[in-house]
Amino acid sequence: MTVELAEAVLQLHPGDPVALARIELEPGTELDGGGRHVVISEPIPRGHKLALVDVAAGAEIRKYGQPIGIAIRAIAAGEHVHEHNLRSAARGPAPAAGELTPTSAPDEPGATPTAAAAPTVRAAPGPAPTPTATAAIAHPASATSTPATPTASTTLTERTEIPTFKGFVRPDGRVGTRNYVAVLSSVNCSATVVRRIAAAFSAPGALDEHPCVDGVIAVTHGTGCGLSAAGEGLELLRRTLAGYARHPNVAAVVVVGLGCEVNQISALTGQFDVPESTSVRSLVIQELGGSVATVRQGIETVRELLPLAGATPRRPVPASALSLGLNCGGSDAWSGVTANPVLGIAVDRLVACGGTAILGETPEIHGAEHLLTRRAASPQVAEALLERVAWWERYAAAEGGNLDNNPSPGNRAGGVTTIEEKSLGAVAKGGSSPLQAVYRYADPVTVPGLVFMDTPGYDPVSVTGIVAGGATMVCFTTGRGSVFGCKPAPSLKLATTSELYRRMGDDMDFNCGTVLDGDATVSELGDALFAEILAVASGRRTKSEELGFGDEEFRPWQLGAVM
Repeated sequence: MTVELAEAVLQLHPGDPVALARIELEPGTELDGGGRHVVISEPIPRGHKLALVDVAAGAEIRKYGQPIGIAIRAIAAGEHVHEHNLRSAARGPAPAAGELTPTSAPDEPGATPTAAAAPTVRAAPGPAPTPTATAAIAHPASATSTPATPTASTTLTERTEIPTFKGFVRPDGRVGTRNYVAVLSSVNCSATVVRRIAAAFSAPGALDEHPCVDGVIAVTHGTGCGLSAAGEGLELLRRTLAGYARHPNVAAVVVVGLGCEVNQISALTGQFDVPESTSVRSLVIQELGGSVATVRQGIETVRELLPLAGATPRRPVPASALSLGLNCGGSDAWSGVTANPVLGIAVDRLVACGGTAILGETPEIHGAEHLLTRRAASPQVAEALLERVAWWERYAAAEGGNLDNNPSPGNRAGGVTTIEEKSLGAVAKGGSSPLQAVYRYADPVTVPGLVFMDTPGYDPVSVTGIVAGGATMVCFTTGRGSVFGCKPAPSLKLATTSELYRRMGDDMDFNCGTVLDGDATVSELGDALFAEILAVASGRRTKSEELGFGDEEFRPWQLGAVM
């Protein structure tokens, strides 16, 4: 069978030796077009890579015009390119012939992982070759070097009317997209009590008298004791809890502790730094006479706070007041082609309005960090980002691994082979705006524009830090399918393909697969997504909110010894 090359595969850059299969390709299928004739030699799943040309053992393989790894053996045109013949450069230099085979890959049980003795810091390369990707399907990595100032196409002039959304304006000027009362546990020992307090307000009609309140949320975790009182772990937990307590989507806070924990309530609340308008109440189980008495008192305390929380209605505010968290989970090969670039366009629109976008997941920019450093607002910002990447290289190596362990089985099943390939897709979420600042995990984000927060790649831990930093809404791209929610911030989930959008329609909010279908361009969908973001910020409920998801996803990054 002969198929037109352009109908069967997608080559993202003219210099790429590989392309993505648009359809399932069977052995013997002949692909013709563009001066090429390729015969498929083995089954190639949709979304996976195939070689367009012969590739020598040890040669660099590129996608988006950027390196994604090294061929560990000779690859003939028409072959499937994946884990059996491609590995990450993060695993060390190219192997000698016969040195590394699929049966001795470093990440298999019993094998010894390879990691560089010193962290690798990549210099920003010069301009990439001119892409052939069309306006319908393009990626920032395929474009020429982006200047460190906004371009004319993404900068709003004084005559342009900045779009608005309806938010909750706090007395100190912060703006929320939701309005919650939060019940926080200082320690895991008080988590059940916290949940029972919040559950008392979850029944239908429980908040009918307070229509401006979106709910009462339980913020619980698995730590708070058994750790050093002067250690990094406790400091990080308190910083994260403080971020939720002063979050613009939280109108009032009830903190519940056991009484004898390391994370004492007095020290915790002393770090909250909440504005005077945010009421904070504290309950200690051992002082109140036990769990039943504390639940009873907690319910009464929340009832007292609800009228205060409900006194603030929504009102129109400029889009510059929005802080948008960016995350991807369950990525596949299409994430870097559809959902992430579409989100990047929406981010550029938001930044042009003066808003804030927070990119994270440091392990998932490894191998693509140069695309961010070359548009950093200053050398100091670039250096801060590279320092964080180097820290992660050392951190992974100390645990006997490397950052190429990051792609999950689901990522790999979806066609993503190496951390470089995953990262090149992930950074597209940040669009093309200048990188203005780099923040520690859960630090308050105060600089507008595109910023980066150092977070792990594990979704719940990453988003917890981003929300603690002040993100009032999260856009979450997914290719395999995620059901992620993150109260108190709404989570808008973007599907990479129309097939996923249809299959998981109860969970997906926005279909980016129409780019692949040929029904819209990346730019058109980015504009539509920006409008959807403003609608959700104004109160339109996301699928995860409709399903009540987001109570279990608060997961602070836990560092240090558990004793």
